[in-house]
Amino acid sequence: MYGWIWRHLPGNVWLRAVISLVLVLALVYLLFQYVFPCAEPLLPFNDVTVDQGMGAVR
Repeated sequence: MYGWIWRHLPGNVWLRAVISLVLVLALVYLLFQYVFPCAEPLLPFNDVTVDQGMGAVR
């Protein structure tokens, strides 16, 4: 898959590297701005199951 993308990018090696970097940065931006916030309510990270009566022994 990465080879297919690399072969279809225009320009020489340096231009392809810059375009690849921009594509990766755009993908990371889209993930952090739109995908991860939409998925966050579905993840159980805030489901804490610590009992109040079972504290540390003093």
